Amino acid sequence: MASRGTHGTQSHAAQLAQMGDDAIAAFKRDTPSFKRLMADWRFWADPRQLPPAGDWHSWLMLAGRGFGKTRAGAQWVASLAERRAVKIALVAASIDEARAVLVEGQSGILAVCSAADRPKWEPSRGRLVWRSGAQAFLYSGESPERLRGPEHHYAWCDELAKWAKPQACWDMLKMGLRLGARPRALITTTPRPLSLLRKLMADPGVKTVRGRMEDNPYLPDAFRVQMRETYGASRIGRQELDGELIDDVDGALWTRDTLEACRVTSASDLVRVVIGVDPPASATGDACGIIAVGLGKNGKAYVLGDHSVERQSPEGWARAVAMAADIWNADKVVAEANNGGDMVLSVLRAADVNMPVAKVHASRGKAARAEPVSMLYSGGKAFHVGAFPALEDELCALTSGGGYEGPAKSPDRADACVWAMTELMLGARGGTARVRVV
Repeated sequence: MASRGTHGTQSHAAQLAQMGDDAIAAFKRDTPSFKRLMADWRFWADPRQLPPAGDWHSWLMLAGRGFGKTRAGAQWVASLAERRAVKIALVAASIDEARAVLVEGQSGILAVCSAADRPKWEPSRGRLVWRSGAQAFLYSGESPERLRGPEHHYAWCDELAKWAKPQACWDMLKMGLRLGARPRALITTTPRPLSLLRKLMADPGVKTVRGRMEDNPYLPDAFRVQMRETYGASRIGRQELDGELIDDVDGALWTRDTLEACRVTSASDLVRVVIGVDPPASATGDACGIIAVGLGKNGKAYVLGDHSVERQSPEGWARAVAMAADIWNADKVVAEANNGGDMVLSVLRAADVNMPVAKVHASRGKAARAEPVSMLYSGGKAFHVGAFPALEDELCALTSGGGYEGPAKSPDRADACVWAMTELMLGARGGTARVRVV
């Protein structure tokens, strides 16, 4: 019936399903309203799809495709309209989307309402009317002026991150959201880097819930598999399927769009492979960046694999380097030696890295070393074979001013990538490293 979501939340239906056949039979026998319960949305819903407890003015459902955002919004609107004569704003990216998704869609308002409670749909007026006297009106995220003036008790804002004029439309909507004692808004959207979303998430009056495609147990397995095979851990997959809010840093040397444009499914025939290594600063360092980069016959570079390890002893990360070199049949290992000097060479030798090892000494800052490498990407000379989320997060956090605003303490993966790219594509011409083969 239902399964546990990746965030540990379960619907009542999922809990019942886990109790076994005997328990289910007993539940059916002892529950007089069982048939009615089967038609109750609250029985099937993930708890995040139900209105949160507490005092809030906005409920932000920041989730990936397939989580069930539209169903949750339609059910919320239907539950409000069935009880009393309220006025509800339905705002989508366009009027066409409001009609096709929010009202007429497979998970829209008309679909979730029972025959007895289904509202009258007036397409020419963009209005739904319930027997209770409740009314819902369609608006577009393209037209803030249409939201100037009308007053509402509630609002459902769908895919706010797609609105052409998000801030202006939200401002006009909020100014008219003043009917009743507790006017409220539900925002269902797949995240995109948008200042308005950041503001909403920081507002103490906004209850934020997150969800992923995998959290919906009712999706067809074929669809789930197809989406993961197609998008995997790429930026679009992380954003559209996992519901991650992925921002670009001001002044970043790499942007998400640049990396997406450099993503390929396979490399050209390779003539060389180098393993870039950024060892931890100490024996108990947090991470060792280990990135495999290949040079194609076409003269372009390809990131092939991220084999970085965390919280490993020198012997542990050296073994990981050796394994990466073996996997890719690498020609050379390029390792930063500022923090450890000859120790880097000795541990790699002890791990049976039987190939040339180039110790590189950083004489310039991380951003200065990385800048010419970032130009390879923007110039169409460097690519990623597949997606490397942790590496890409670090690359996008390096700024031209010399800063790093990434998730980890240090951009170990990014540094390793820069060393490998420099060896293959820039060498002495890059002016960013002094290389000595030992």
